[in-house]
Order: sequence, then structure tokens, then C-alpha cells
Amino acid sequence: MMKKRDLIPGLLLLSSPWLSTALADTTPASATPSALPPVTHPADNPGTPEKIALGHQLFVDPRLSASGEMSCQGCHYHHLGWTDGKVLSPKDNGELNTRHTPTLYNVGYQTAWYWDGRATSLEGQILAAWRAQINADPEVVTERINAAPEYVEQFQEVFGTSATPETVVQALAAYLRTKNSDDSPWDRYERGQSDAVSADAIAGYDLFVGKAGCAACHAPPYYGNSTFFNIGLEYGKADPDPGRFNVTQDEADRGAFKTPTLRSVALSAPYFHDGSRATLVEAVTYMASGGGQDPQQSELLVDRGLSDVEIAQLVAFLESLTSEEPWEAPAIPE
Repeated sequence: MMKKRDLIPGLLLLSSPWLSTALADTTPASATPSALPPVTHPADNPGTPEKIALGHQLFVDPRLSASGEMSCQGCHYHHLGWTDGKVLSPKDNGELNTRHTPTLYNVGYQTAWYWDGRATSLEGQILAAWRAQINADPEVVTERINAAPEYVEQFQEVFGTSATPETVVQALAAYLRTKNSDDSPWDRYERGQSDAVSADAIAGYDLFVGKAGCAACHAPPYYGNSTFFNIGLEYGKADPDPGRFNVTQDEADRGAFKTPTLRSVALSAPYFHDGSRATLVEAVTYMASGGGQDPQQSELLVDRGLSDVEIAQLVAFLESLTSEEPWEAPAIPE
């Protein structure tokens, strides 16, 4: 028996009896244009509607964790920009992470995952987090999943087999590739809706691509990429995080971290890989003032000489990048 039924208009004719409950936030409105191109799903893991819906269920199912109490959603909430609002988050075993939870928005467009880019595929990142963050033994967890008749039916329908660690990861990856922030007020303004944003947001965009220099690393339309920069946050710490250096062993990468997307960034406080800036104003002020004092930090970070008014305008622009896509918790099998 399903724990919850979330039927939405237009999905009642789908062939799978469980699919209508799980697709509540995975089927885009066809009339809504996107500011971004379609996400490319890998050839060995195509994103079918049934697979995406299955991944949606697995994402919120706590039986994936070692304790049976923590789901993927435990660190990634929709209303918090697919983060958790914490500086550092506890793992399923109670240990504290050493880095701030990154957003899941637009992960399908990335080419490197984690703050240091150590994962080279989304599927690889999910498997690593499954083991380390929620402390699961994937083989044990799949036995739990296969004990639920509805899951057995769904995995058979989607993959032609019962659940395995690989198929669980593939379903989760297919779902996460739909978590896109791509229809914000700013996008509507760019499509011609002149009243979609404020005058301050428009002025903030001009600063973003001009005087403030933000677009050098956060270029439209993605407003982020999979490149790595040292912005000075680790300098002077008693135990500095080496960042990208741990992956490449290149001294030029010491203290460098991945450039996050700024889409829906207003939802995902606190900010940076260490969660050290509580508000968007603080984060923007730090960057616009030239970052930290690390001699190795990026030469792109210089004091831009922005006034408080200009900082507020930049923040208004960033707030206008917030999308408003719906999300509902799916039904999960007993």
C-alpha cells in the first residue's frame, strides 16, 4: 500500500498505476519555455518518465539509509533551494560533514560533482553519497527495497529486473536531472515581460555583467559552471580545507572549490563551501570586496568599490533568479 496519493490533473491516463502519484513534480508544463537547453541524459541511463518517477520516490525514502531514518531529502529540501539551511550537516551516523550541502539545482548540466569535483559523473556522486552521507551498504538497502512488492513491480517495469545498487543509482540520477531552475522572474523579463522584475534587479544585472565582474565566473544563462577557484575562504584557518588540491594534487588548486550556480541562490543560505556567510548580502559583499587575503586566490577577485546601494541592487538581481517550480512528496511503497 502506498503511504500517500498525490494525483494531479492530466496524469490519470498514464498506464502505470503508481506513476501518477510519483510524477507530481517531474512532468514540466509544456507551455512554459526554459531559459536553458534540455538536459542531456547519458545513453546508458535515459531519463524515461517511469524512471524519473521511481527516482522521485527513492529520493524521499528513508529506507535507503543505514538507519532507515534519513533520506536523500534529509540534506536537500526543495523550499531551501535543494539544500538544508545548515552551515554543516550531520550524516546518518551523526558525524558532521566538513563542507556545506551544495544545491541540487541544475546538477544535470555539470561536468564535475562535489565542491572539489572528485566525482566525474552524477551517478558516481550519488553512489558515493549513498555510502558516505547516509552510510548505507547498497546491497543491504536493495534487499529492503526488494521486500516491498510495489517497488519490485516498478523496478521490473523500468529496468526489467529487481532493484540493484546500479538501478537505484540510475533512477535517482534520472530524477535529479529534472531538478532545474530555469524559469525565474529574470528569465521572464528577458522573454519580454517588462514588469517581471524590479528596477533594482535590472540595475543589479548591469552591475553583474559589468562593474562587479560576477559574470566572469557566473556567466548567463547557467550562472555557474564546473570550474574551480580559490576565493580566499580557507586562508588563516587552523586546518584549511585543501579543496580541489585533494583531487588533482596540483598546488595551483589548493583552496579552490567549484563555482556554484546562482540560479535560485536566494533560497540556499548559508553560502560558500564552508557555509561561512549567513546571508546573500554578506556573500555578495565578500566577493565584491575582493574575497580574502590568500596569496593564491583568484586574480579575478579584486575590490570592485561597490556602494551599499549597488550591493543591494546585485542582491535584487540574484533574488530575481529564483524559480518557482512546484514540488510534492510522492507516495512511497510500504
